Amino acid sequence: MKNQLKDLPQSIGELAVLQDLYLSENALEFLPEEVGNLHNCTELDLSGNRLLSIPDSLANLKSLRRLHLHSNLLVTVPASLASLPNLSRLDLQNNCLRAVPPEIQTLPFVHLRGNPLGETEPSPQADEYSARGLRRLFLASGEDSFSVTSEGCKVVLACGIHFYFPPGAASDPLRIYFRTLAPDPQWVKLRHHDVLLSGVLELQPHGVKFQQEVQIRMPYASPQTLHQREVVVRTFSGQSWSDLRTRVEQKRKSKKHVAHCSVLHFSWFLVVSRLVQNECKVPTEGTLLFSSVDPNVKVTFPPGVTEETRSVKLQVLPVSAEEMEEITADAGCRASPLLCLSQDSLMDFLRPVRIQLPLPPGVTGLNLDRSRLHLLHGDPEGQTWDDITSQVVLEFTHLYAVFEVTHFSWYWLWYTTKTYIGGIAKKVYERLRMYQVNFIALQRKKDPEQVLLQCVPKHKVDPVLKKLQDRYRGPEPSDMVEMFEGEQFFAAFERGISIDMDRPDCVDGRLSFIFYSHLKNMKEIYVTSPVDRKGQAVKGQVSFYRGAIPESIPEDASRRRKGPDSLWLATLPIKLPRLKPRWGENPGPLNGFSFPPLNLGNAETGYLTQANLLSIARRMGADWQTIGLNLGLTYQQIERIGYNNREDLDKQILDMLFSWAQQNSEDPDCVSKLITAMKESGRQDIADEVETIIELGRQKYRESIRRVGLEQESSTEDSAIAMV
Repeated sequence: MKNQLKDLPQSIGELAVLQDLYLSENALEFLPEEVGNLHNCTELDLSGNRLLSIPDSLANLKSLRRLHLHSNLLVTVPASLASLPNLSRLDLQNNCLRAVPPEIQTLPFVHLRGNPLGETEPSPQADEYSARGLRRLFLASGEDSFSVTSEGCKVVLACGIHFYFPPGAASDPLRIYFRTLAPDPQWVKLRHHDVLLSGVLELQPHGVKFQQEVQIRMPYASPQTLHQREVVVRTFSGQSWSDLRTRVEQKRKSKKHVAHCSVLHFSWFLVVSRLVQNECKVPTEGTLLFSSVDPNVKVTFPPGVTEETRSVKLQVLPVSAEEMEEITADAGCRASPLLCLSQDSLMDFLRPVRIQLPLPPGVTGLNLDRSRLHLLHGDPEGQTWDDITSQVVLEFTHLYAVFEVTHFSWYWLWYTTKTYIGGIAKKVYERLRMYQVNFIALQRKKDPEQVLLQCVPKHKVDPVLKKLQDRYRGPEPSDMVEMFEGEQFFAAFERGISIDMDRPDCVDGRLSFIFYSHLKNMKEIYVTSPVDRKGQAVKGQVSFYRGAIPESIPEDASRRRKGPDSLWLATLPIKLPRLKPRWGENPGPLNGFSFPPLNLGNAETGYLTQANLLSIARRMGADWQTIGLNLGLTYQQIERIGYNNREDLDKQILDMLFSWAQQNSEDPDCVSKLITAMKESGRQDIADEVETIIELGRQKYRESIRRVGLEQESSTEDSAIAMV
C-alpha cells in the first residue's frame, strides 16, 4: 500500500495461498493476467492507482469477496466479474466509466458513485488534469493522509474538499495529513455579523512552504438567506485568523456551493459569510472610497491626510425600517445603514476624513427635524453607543448627512423622538446579531430509544419536520428563543431518561451543542432509563439550557443570561414505551450464544467491548442484513443466519454481528470497517455512536500516557491553539 509501484511481476500469480492483497495508492497502469491465479484471494484492493482496465482473468478468483477498484482511471470493466460466486462488495467509485455492463450495474453490492455514467466523451481540452497526466486520488472516509510528489496531483476527500497540487508545487515527496474538526468557539473567533458556513479543515505539516500555490476547494452551506454579504475562506496562522482572496461558485447539477482559494502554506481553514468589505490604499495625495453595498455611503480622504500610505476597510450593514419597527416597537424610529470603518494604522489621520451617510428611510432634507437626528459612535465591539451629534458639524443635503472625523470606528445615523439613544441603539445592535430558533426532539418510529435533537432557525422548521416525518415522531417544536452565532447550549434528559455519561460531548450529564445558524445543530443519540420498563412506559423530558456566553456578547445581554431562571430555554416530552420481551428471559448475556470475550481494536486507537457490541446489536433492527453484506458476509451466509434463527430477529442480529466480530477480532482495521459498513447501510446514527466510543477510548489512553509522563510535548502550533 501507498508506494510507487508502476507494475507487478508475472510471478505474482504463484502466491497460491495468498488471501489478502493490498495495492492501493500506487502508480499501477495495468495488471498481468497472472493475477487471476490467486484462487484463495478473498480481498483485493487496487484503489488509488492509474488503471485504465482490468484483465478478464479476475473472473477466476472464485474465493474473492471484496474487490476495491475506486479512484482509478477505468473506462471499462469485464462483465465476467458478475459471475464471482462469493463477491459481496465491488467498489468502482470515482473512475471514468461512461457505461457499465448491465450484469454488473444490477448487482446490489456494486458502488458506482463518482463516474460519468451516460455522459458523452469530452473534447481533448475538456479534462485539464487528464491532459496533463496528473495523478488523481479519491480518498475514502477512513483515510487521513496522502502523498504529493513533484509531478503534482489532484486529490478529492470523501467530504467533498478538493486539492490541486500543480507540477513542481512540492520539490520533494511529501506526506499530507488532514482532518475535519467541529468548530470550537474557544479558538474559532467569529467577528461581529460573521456567519460560519463550514467545519474546520486542518492540513499538516503546518508551515511547509510550497513552490507554487496549492488550490483548495471547500464546499460550504448555502447562504441563500444571507443578502448583501460575501463568502471568504479564513485561515488560522496559529496566532490569528485572516481572510484569503476567495472565488465562489455553485455547481450546476448538484447545486452545491464551493469556495476556491490558493495558498503557499498549510494550516487551518474554514468558510464564513461576512459583511461585504471594500478597501483601498490611502496615499498622501488622498483618495475616495465607496461602499459597493450602498453607493450612497462615501468616505473622502483629502490630500495630506497621512504621511505614509495606509490600508482602509469599509463595511456596511443595511437596516430596514421594518427591522427597526419590529425591534423598537416604534414606527417613527428610523436608522441609516450601519457603517464600520477600520485601518491598519494606530495613528489618527492628520486631516479630517469626510464621511457621507444616507438619511434614514423616509427622511429628506425637506422634512428633516434636526432635533430628532442623532449621530452615534460605537466602539469596535459594539458594547457602547455614544451620541456625538453635538461634537461634530453635521451638514445636510436633500438625501445625505455629511460629517468629519479623524479616527475610525462604527457610525450610525438615527431619527427618533427618543432621548436616550445610546441604550436603544445597543439593544437594536444586539438583536441584529441574534437568530430566532426552535428546538425539536423526535424519536425514531422503529426505535423510540433513538432520539434526534436539533436547534433549527425559525424559517427552516417546517421543511426540516417535513423531511423527517416519515422516520420520526415527536412533540411540536418548542417556542421560539433567540441565540447568538457561536453560542453554547446544553440538552439535559430528565424524569427517568438517561444517556451515556462517558460521551466526549457530555458535560455534567448534559449534551453540549454550539449554535451555528447555517450548520446542522443536530445530534442523534441512544437513550435509556433506570426505570423498569417491563411493567410501564417512561414519560420523561429533555430540557435545553444556555451554556457559555460568547465573549463578544454585550455586557447587558450577558448579565440577563445569568441565574437559574434565565438559563432555561425549552422543555420537550420524551416517552419510552413499555418494553416487550426480547433478548430472551435470562438465557445469558448473549441470548444463548457463547463466544469468548471480545475486544475489537486496541487501547491506543480505541476499542469496542462485548458490551458495546451488544448495544450496537440492539439498534440494528431490520437493517441487519444490509449491514452484514457491507461487512463482507456473503448472501449465502446471511441466508443461513436467517434460516437458523428464523422467527427471532434478535438472534439473527446477534449471530451475524458476533460471528463477524469473532472472525475479524485480529484485524487491526475491523472497527473502521464496522463504521464504514454502518454508513454504507444508511445507519449514520450507529456509525456516530461507534466513533464516539472509539474517541473516548483514545482520550482515556492519552490521559493514561500523560499521567505516566510518556506523551511527547505538543507542537508549537497546537500549543498556540490551546492558548488562544
